[in-house]
Amino acid sequence: MKATLEQEPFMRVVFMGTPGISGKSLKRLYSDGHDVAAVFTQPDRPKGRGMQRGFSPVKELALEYGTPVYQPVSMRDGIAEGILDDLKCDLVVVVAFGKILPREVLEKPPFGSINIHGSLLPEYRGAAPAQWAILNGEKVTGVTSLYMNEGIDAGDMIFSKPVPIGDEETAGDLLEKLGDVGAQLLSETVDAIASGSVVRRPQDHSKATFAPALTKAMSQINWTDSAYRIKCRVRGLRPWPGASAELQGRLLKVLAVDIDETGTGRNPGDIVFADKRGIGVACADGVVVIRELQAPGGKHMNSADYIRGHLF
Repeated sequence: MKATLEQEPFMRVVFMGTPGISGKSLKRLYSDGHDVAAVFTQPDRPKGRGMQRGFSPVKELALEYGTPVYQPVSMRDGIAEGILDDLKCDLVVVVAFGKILPREVLEKPPFGSINIHGSLLPEYRGAAPAQWAILNGEKVTGVTSLYMNEGIDAGDMIFSKPVPIGDEETAGDLLEKLGDVGAQLLSETVDAIASGSVVRRPQDHSKATFAPALTKAMSQINWTDSAYRIKCRVRGLRPWPGASAELQGRLLKVLAVDIDETGTGRNPGDIVFADKRGIGVACADGVVVIRELQAPGGKHMNSADYIRGHLF
């Protein structure tokens, strides 16, 4: 028999999330009047130059609202399951938590466990869907709400909303936008579950693509790529791990680039010009113009400012 709330459309929710974008969804649950019984987030981690332990954005928000916070090292030792037993929540909501939940946790609440995922599933399942959408040159991505199962982003879908990707948008920009859309989609999803009007849509697993976690090894720019692919790499890896290039023996973080399609006949990686336009570097089909960069130990700056202090 399908569970529904007959008295009122408010639910007792346990929220699981960690970064700032998931905090947008948690804040929406509060503003919608749902009873957030507890928040699960990642353990505190060292931050900043002093490496002092800092709270996750989700933990900070939960403490502002006086919500109990749990920070388990593992979700598989039975402790989380016991906490959910005590909390007697209706629903678990997961948004960028960063831990895999076992079946015993997923199936504990009577209304199940749902996730807000930053892609149009079944495309870009995994840890970094927004980043990979930009890396692959997509023009549109989106947000999907879904019921969770033991697979990675493989459960039945509830709602989906497309989101355009701007030509200059970085992964950081896109994540902020997806966070806003995701909070709205979560609100609609929880209302549909509470009212009993929710419809489950199985995914077509044959169309699934994957978006694994980013690594620092991806940072190095390959100048034999096309200018468009290089620009997508710079945008998709910002803010982390960041794109980088070795110029004149210095490894620079490349923060923003333009494309100059003028042919040069130069070898990929050759510096074509360095002036007020930026630093032009030859690639497979033109020139990539580095507009913004950061030197080791330095600050974010325009390339023109960097050029004034270095010989080219």
